[in-house]
Amino acid sequence: MEHQINLDGIENQPTNTARMSKEMMENAVDQMNRISEEDYAKIMGMVKVCKREWRSLLHKTPDDYGMKGWEDIYFQADDGVPLNGWYIPAKGGESDKLVIFNHALPMSRAGFQGHMGEPWSGFEAVEIDFVIQMKHLTDAGYNVLAYDIRNHGQSGTANDGMCGIGLLEWRDCVGVKKYVDAHPRLGKMKVALYSQCMGGCSQYVAIDKRPDLFENVACMCSPLVPSMRSIYNAFSKLLGVNDYLDLLDFELIRAGGFTRDEMDPKLYTKNIKMPLLMWQVKDDAWVENPGDAQATFDTIPSKEKHLHWIEGTTHRFKDGYNYFGRTPEKVLAFLDSHMK
Repeated sequence: MEHQINLDGIENQPTNTARMSKEMMENAVDQMNRISEEDYAKIMGMVKVCKREWRSLLHKTPDDYGMKGWEDIYFQADDGVPLNGWYIPAKGGESDKLVIFNHALPMSRAGFQGHMGEPWSGFEAVEIDFVIQMKHLTDAGYNVLAYDIRNHGQSGTANDGMCGIGLLEWRDCVGVKKYVDAHPRLGKMKVALYSQCMGGCSQYVAIDKRPDLFENVACMCSPLVPSMRSIYNAFSKLLGVNDYLDLLDFELIRAGGFTRDEMDPKLYTKNIKMPLLMWQVKDDAWVENPGDAQATFDTIPSKEKHLHWIEGTTHRFKDGYNYFGRTPEKVLAFLDSHMK
Protein backbone atom coordinates (compact mmCIF):
# COMPACT_ATOMS: atom_id res chain seq x y z
CA MET A 1 0.00 0.00 0.00
CA GLU A 2 1.07 3.57 -0.64
CA HIS A 3 2.17 5.27 2.58
CA GLN A 4 -0.85 7.33 3.71
CA ILE A 5 0.08 8.24 7.28
CA ASN A 6 2.53 11.03 8.09
CA LEU A 7 3.54 10.86 11.75
CA ASP A 8 5.98 13.71 11.16
CA GLY A 9 2.93 15.94 10.74
CA ILE A 10 1.69 15.32 14.30
CA GLU A 11 1.93 18.49 16.37
CA ASN A 12 2.34 16.58 19.67
CA GLN A 13 2.99 12.87 20.03
CA PRO A 14 0.18 10.88 21.70
CA THR A 15 0.72 9.29 25.10
CA ASN A 16 -0.06 5.75 26.22
CA THR A 17 -3.46 6.94 27.46
CA ALA A 18 -4.45 8.51 24.13
CA ARG A 19 -7.08 7.00 21.84
CA MET A 20 -4.13 5.60 19.91
CA SER A 21 -0.76 5.60 21.66
CA LYS A 22 2.45 6.53 19.87
CA GLU A 23 3.32 2.85 19.63
CA MET A 24 -0.06 1.98 18.10
CA MET A 25 0.28 4.84 15.59
CA GLU A 26 3.72 3.63 14.60
CA ASN A 27 2.38 0.10 14.25
CA ALA A 28 -0.46 1.39 12.05
CA VAL A 29 2.08 3.10 9.77
CA ASP A 30 4.11 -0.08 9.50
CA GLN A 31 1.01 -2.16 8.80
CA MET A 32 -0.23 0.32 6.17
CA ASN A 33 3.14 0.17 4.43
CA ARG A 34 3.20 -3.61 4.15
CA ILE A 35 -0.45 -4.61 3.75
CA SER A 36 -1.62 -5.90 0.37
CA GLU A 37 -4.51 -4.28 -1.50
CA GLU A 38 -6.55 -7.46 -0.95
CA ASP A 39 -5.96 -7.47 2.82
CA TYR A 40 -6.55 -3.72 3.08
CA ALA A 41 -9.97 -4.26 1.50
CA LYS A 42 -10.71 -6.80 4.24
CA ILE A 43 -9.73 -4.28 6.93
CA MET A 44 -12.02 -1.69 5.36
CA GLY A 45 -14.77 -4.31 5.18
CA MET A 46 -14.48 -4.66 8.96
CA VAL A 47 -14.73 -0.88 9.32
CA LYS A 48 -17.99 -1.10 7.35
CA VAL A 49 -19.45 -3.28 10.10
CA CYS A 50 -19.80 0.05 11.93
CA LYS A 51 -20.27 2.34 8.92
CA ARG A 52 -22.42 0.52 6.40
CA GLU A 53 -23.84 1.84 3.14
CA TRP A 54 -27.15 -0.01 3.63
CA ARG A 55 -29.85 -0.60 6.22
CA SER A 56 -32.07 -3.49 7.19
CA LEU A 57 -35.70 -3.29 6.11
CA LEU A 58 -38.92 -3.69 8.03
CA HIS A 59 -39.54 -6.95 6.17
CA LYS A 60 -42.28 -7.89 8.65
CA THR A 61 -44.78 -6.02 10.81
CA PRO A 62 -47.01 -7.16 13.68
CA ASP A 63 -49.70 -7.88 11.08
CA ASP A 64 -47.63 -10.87 9.90
CA TYR A 65 -48.55 -12.64 13.14
CA GLY A 66 -52.04 -11.27 13.60
CA MET A 67 -51.24 -8.88 16.43
CA LYS A 68 -54.04 -6.37 16.96
CA GLY A 69 -54.19 -2.71 17.92
CA TRP A 70 -50.55 -1.86 17.17
CA GLU A 71 -49.52 1.58 15.97
CA ASP A 72 -46.57 3.47 14.56
CA ILE A 73 -44.91 5.81 17.05
CA TYR A 74 -42.40 8.62 16.67
CA PHE A 75 -40.18 10.29 19.24
CA GLN A 76 -36.70 11.76 19.64
CA ALA A 77 -33.41 10.54 21.01
CA ASP A 78 -31.92 12.57 23.82
CA ASP A 79 -29.92 14.58 21.27
CA GLY A 80 -32.89 15.12 18.95
CA VAL A 81 -32.42 12.35 16.37
CA PRO A 82 -35.88 11.25 15.12
CA LEU A 83 -36.71 7.63 16.00
CA ASN A 84 -39.49 5.47 14.54
CA GLY A 85 -41.09 2.52 16.29
CA TRP A 86 -44.11 0.38 17.05
CA TYR A 87 -46.29 0.19 20.10
CA ILE A 88 -47.97 -3.23 20.33
CA PRO A 89 -50.48 -3.83 23.13
CA ALA A 90 -50.77 -7.18 24.87
CA LYS A 91 -53.05 -9.78 23.33
CA GLY A 92 -56.62 -9.15 24.41
CA GLY A 93 -55.96 -5.54 25.37
CA GLU A 94 -53.37 -3.28 26.90
CA SER A 95 -51.86 -4.52 30.17
CA ASP A 96 -49.88 -2.71 32.87
CA LYS A 97 -46.54 -4.26 31.81
CA LEU A 98 -44.23 -2.89 29.09
CA VAL A 99 -41.12 -4.35 27.43
CA ILE A 100 -38.83 -1.87 25.64
CA PHE A 101 -37.12 -3.71 22.77
CA ASN A 102 -33.64 -2.54 21.60
CA HIS A 103 -32.39 -4.35 18.50
CA ALA A 104 -28.95 -5.47 17.33
CA LEU A 105 -26.61 -4.30 14.55
CA PRO A 106 -27.07 -4.37 11.51
CA MET A 107 -30.76 -5.05 12.01
CA SER A 108 -34.01 -3.17 12.48
CA ARG A 109 -36.83 -3.57 14.97
CA ALA A 110 -38.21 -6.28 12.63
CA GLY A 111 -34.96 -8.25 12.51
CA PHE A 112 -32.74 -9.10 9.54
CA GLN A 113 -33.45 -10.27 6.00
CA GLY A 114 -30.30 -12.07 4.90
CA HIS A 115 -32.54 -14.61 3.15
CA MET A 116 -33.57 -11.84 0.71
CA GLY A 117 -30.12 -11.60 -0.89
CA GLU A 118 -27.57 -8.82 -1.21
CA PRO A 119 -26.53 -6.63 0.47
CA TRP A 120 -27.83 -8.33 3.63
CA SER A 121 -26.72 -11.85 2.75
CA GLY A 122 -23.12 -10.61 2.87
CA PHE A 123 -23.44 -10.89 6.64
CA GLU A 124 -25.28 -14.22 6.58
CA ALA A 125 -28.00 -15.54 4.25
CA VAL A 126 -30.56 -16.16 7.00
CA GLU A 127 -33.60 -14.44 8.44
CA ILE A 128 -33.65 -13.12 11.99
CA ASP A 129 -37.24 -12.64 13.12
CA PHE A 130 -37.78 -10.22 15.98
CA VAL A 131 -41.50 -9.83 15.26
CA ILE A 132 -42.27 -13.40 16.36
CA GLN A 133 -40.46 -12.55 19.60
CA MET A 134 -42.81 -9.61 20.07
CA LYS A 135 -45.70 -12.03 19.45
CA HIS A 136 -44.42 -14.26 22.27
CA LEU A 137 -44.31 -11.21 24.56
CA THR A 138 -47.77 -9.91 23.69
CA ASP A 139 -49.28 -13.40 23.97
CA ALA A 140 -47.80 -13.57 27.48
CA GLY A 141 -49.50 -10.33 28.53
CA TYR A 142 -46.80 -7.76 27.80
CA ASN A 143 -47.13 -4.56 25.83
CA VAL A 144 -44.11 -3.99 23.56
CA LEU A 145 -42.39 -0.81 22.43
CA ALA A 146 -39.91 -1.60 19.64
CA TYR A 147 -38.01 1.04 17.69
CA ASP A 148 -35.20 1.50 15.20
CA ILE A 149 -31.94 2.80 16.63
CA ARG A 150 -30.32 5.71 14.75
CA ASN A 151 -28.87 4.80 11.36
CA HIS A 152 -31.02 1.65 11.35
CA GLY A 153 -34.42 0.80 9.91
CA GLN A 154 -36.60 3.89 9.46
CA SER A 155 -35.02 6.11 12.13
CA GLY A 156 -32.98 9.20 11.41
CA THR A 157 -29.42 9.40 10.15
CA ALA A 158 -26.87 10.79 12.62
CA ASN A 159 -23.12 10.96 13.29
CA ASP A 160 -22.38 10.71 9.54
CA GLY A 161 -23.86 7.21 9.53
CA MET A 162 -21.35 5.84 12.04
CA CYS A 163 -22.42 3.26 14.61
CA GLY A 164 -20.62 3.63 17.93
CA ILE A 165 -21.78 0.25 19.33
CA GLY A 166 -23.45 2.14 22.15
CA LEU A 167 -21.20 5.17 22.45
CA LEU A 168 -23.58 7.21 20.28
CA GLU A 169 -26.73 5.11 20.47
CA TRP A 170 -27.11 5.38 24.26
CA ARG A 171 -28.89 8.66 23.54
CA ASP A 172 -31.65 6.65 21.84
CA CYS A 173 -32.09 4.45 24.94
CA VAL A 174 -32.42 7.62 27.03
CA GLY A 175 -34.86 9.09 24.51
CA VAL A 176 -37.19 6.10 24.50
CA LYS A 177 -37.22 5.90 28.30
CA LYS A 178 -38.05 9.62 28.53
CA TYR A 179 -40.83 9.09 25.99
CA VAL A 180 -42.26 6.23 28.06
CA ASP A 181 -41.99 8.11 31.35
CA ALA A 182 -43.75 11.18 29.93
CA HIS A 183 -46.54 9.21 28.24
CA PRO A 184 -49.92 9.38 30.04
CA ARG A 185 -50.46 5.59 29.85
CA LEU A 186 -47.03 4.04 29.28
CA GLY A 187 -45.55 6.06 32.13
CA LYS A 188 -47.75 4.17 34.60
CA MET A 189 -46.62 0.72 33.43
CA LYS A 190 -44.07 -1.62 34.97
CA VAL A 191 -41.06 -1.63 32.62
CA ALA A 192 -38.59 -4.31 31.51
CA LEU A 193 -35.76 -3.91 29.00
CA TYR A 194 -34.93 -6.32 26.19
CA SER A 195 -31.60 -5.03 24.87
CA GLN A 196 -29.47 -7.19 22.64
CA CYS A 197 -25.98 -6.95 21.10
CA MET A 198 -25.40 -3.33 20.02
CA GLY A 199 -28.73 -2.44 21.61
CA GLY A 200 -27.45 -3.99 24.84
CA CYS A 201 -24.16 -2.09 24.70
CA SER A 202 -26.19 1.08 24.14
CA GLN A 203 -28.40 0.27 27.12
CA TYR A 204 -25.36 -0.29 29.35
CA VAL A 205 -23.94 3.14 28.44
CA ALA A 206 -27.34 4.78 28.97
CA ILE A 207 -27.67 3.22 32.44
CA ASP A 208 -24.10 4.27 33.26
CA LYS A 209 -24.72 7.88 32.23
CA ARG A 210 -28.30 8.19 33.53
CA PRO A 211 -28.76 5.63 36.33
CA ASP A 212 -31.58 7.75 37.79
CA LEU A 213 -33.66 7.28 34.64
CA PHE A 214 -33.54 3.49 34.88
CA GLU A 215 -33.92 2.98 38.65
CA ASN A 216 -37.54 1.90 38.21
CA VAL A 217 -36.79 -0.81 35.60
CA ALA A 218 -37.92 -4.19 36.95
CA CYS A 219 -35.47 -6.38 35.00
CA MET A 220 -33.42 -6.65 31.82
CA CYS A 221 -32.89 -9.32 29.18
CA SER A 222 -29.40 -8.80 27.77
CA PRO A 223 -28.70 -11.29 24.96
CA LEU A 224 -25.55 -11.53 22.85
CA VAL A 225 -23.73 -8.44 24.15
CA PRO A 226 -20.14 -8.50 22.78
CA SER A 227 -16.96 -6.49 23.06
CA MET A 228 -15.79 -5.20 19.70
CA ARG A 229 -12.20 -6.23 20.42
CA SER A 230 -13.46 -9.80 20.65
CA ILE A 231 -15.55 -9.53 17.48
CA TYR A 232 -12.78 -7.92 15.47
CA ASN A 233 -10.22 -10.40 16.78
CA ALA A 234 -12.44 -13.27 15.65
CA PHE A 235 -13.26 -11.67 12.27
CA SER A 236 -9.62 -10.84 11.55
CA LYS A 237 -8.56 -14.43 12.18
CA LEU A 238 -11.29 -15.75 9.90
CA LEU A 239 -10.16 -13.30 7.19
CA GLY A 240 -6.43 -13.83 7.76
CA VAL A 241 -5.68 -10.18 8.63
CA ASN A 242 -5.08 -10.42 12.38
CA ASP A 243 -1.61 -8.87 11.90
CA TYR A 244 -3.23 -5.52 11.03
CA LEU A 245 -5.39 -4.67 14.05
CA ASP A 246 -3.69 -1.38 14.92
CA LEU A 247 -4.37 -0.32 11.34
CA LEU A 248 -8.00 -1.34 11.89
CA ASP A 249 -8.24 0.95 14.94
CA PHE A 250 -6.69 3.77 12.91
CA GLU A 251 -9.20 3.29 10.09
CA LEU A 252 -12.11 3.16 12.56
CA ILE A 253 -11.00 6.55 13.90
CA ARG A 254 -10.59 7.93 10.37
CA ALA A 255 -14.16 6.82 9.60
CA GLY A 256 -15.41 8.84 12.58
CA GLY A 257 -15.83 5.90 14.92
CA PHE A 258 -14.19 4.34 17.95
CA THR A 259 -11.36 1.94 18.60
CA ARG A 260 -11.93 -1.67 19.59
CA ASP A 261 -11.13 -0.97 23.24
CA GLU A 262 -13.35 2.11 23.40
CA MET A 263 -16.31 -0.08 22.33
CA ASP A 264 -16.07 -2.34 25.38
CA PRO A 265 -19.30 -2.86 27.34
CA LYS A 266 -17.34 -3.76 30.49
CA LEU A 267 -16.53 -0.04 30.85
CA TYR A 268 -20.22 0.73 31.41
CA THR A 269 -21.66 -2.02 33.62
CA LYS A 270 -21.13 -0.57 37.09
CA ASN A 271 -24.67 0.84 37.46
CA ILE A 272 -26.57 -2.21 36.22
CA LYS A 273 -28.38 -3.24 39.38
CA MET A 274 -31.68 -4.75 38.13
CA PRO A 275 -32.16 -8.53 37.74
CA LEU A 276 -30.58 -9.63 34.47
CA LEU A 277 -30.80 -12.59 32.10
CA MET A 278 -28.05 -12.93 29.46
CA TRP A 279 -27.72 -15.60 26.80
CA GLN A 280 -24.78 -16.17 24.49
CA VAL A 281 -23.61 -18.64 21.83
CA LYS A 282 -20.92 -20.58 23.67
CA ASP A 283 -18.86 -21.49 20.59
CA ASP A 284 -19.70 -18.33 18.61
CA ALA A 285 -17.53 -18.21 15.47
CA TRP A 286 -17.78 -14.41 15.40
CA VAL A 287 -16.93 -13.71 19.06
CA GLU A 288 -14.18 -15.07 21.29
CA ASN A 289 -16.60 -16.90 23.56
CA PRO A 290 -17.04 -18.19 26.18
CA GLY A 291 -14.35 -15.88 27.56
CA ASP A 292 -15.68 -12.58 26.17
CA ALA A 293 -19.27 -13.01 27.34
CA GLN A 294 -18.23 -14.39 30.71
CA ALA A 295 -15.90 -11.42 31.31
CA THR A 296 -18.69 -8.93 30.62
CA PHE A 297 -21.21 -10.87 32.70
CA ASP A 298 -18.79 -11.01 35.64
CA THR A 299 -18.51 -7.20 35.79
CA ILE A 300 -22.29 -6.69 36.13
CA PRO A 301 -23.09 -6.00 39.80
CA SER A 302 -26.73 -7.18 39.74
CA LYS A 303 -27.47 -9.31 42.78
CA GLU A 304 -29.65 -11.56 40.64
CA LYS A 305 -28.18 -12.45 37.26
CA HIS A 306 -28.12 -15.51 35.03
CA LEU A 307 -26.00 -16.46 32.00
CA HIS A 308 -27.41 -19.12 29.68
CA TRP A 309 -25.16 -20.73 27.06
CA ILE A 310 -26.58 -21.74 23.66
CA GLU A 311 -24.66 -24.87 22.75
CA GLY A 312 -24.33 -27.11 19.71
CA THR A 313 -23.88 -24.27 17.21
CA THR A 314 -21.34 -21.65 16.13
CA HIS A 315 -23.93 -19.45 14.38
CA ARG A 316 -24.55 -16.13 16.12
CA PHE A 317 -27.06 -14.89 13.53
CA LYS A 318 -29.06 -18.01 12.73
CA ASP A 319 -29.16 -19.52 16.21
CA GLY A 320 -28.24 -16.75 18.67
CA TYR A 321 -30.62 -13.98 17.63
CA ASN A 322 -33.44 -16.44 16.89
CA TYR A 323 -33.11 -18.22 20.26
CA PHE A 324 -36.01 -16.42 21.95
CA GLY A 325 -38.20 -16.77 18.87
CA ARG A 326 -37.72 -20.54 18.85
CA THR A 327 -37.60 -21.26 22.58
CA PRO A 328 -39.37 -18.52 24.55
CA GLU A 329 -39.93 -20.45 27.78
CA LYS A 330 -36.82 -19.42 29.75
CA VAL A 331 -37.09 -15.76 28.79
CA LEU A 332 -40.80 -15.54 29.59
CA ALA A 333 -40.29 -17.29 32.92
CA PHE A 334 -37.61 -14.72 33.83
CA LEU A 335 -39.85 -11.79 32.85
CA ASP A 336 -42.85 -13.27 34.67
CA SER A 337 -40.86 -13.70 37.86
CA HIS A 338 -40.11 -9.96 38.00
CA MET A 339 -43.05 -8.37 36.18
CA LYS A 340 -46.10 -10.30 37.39
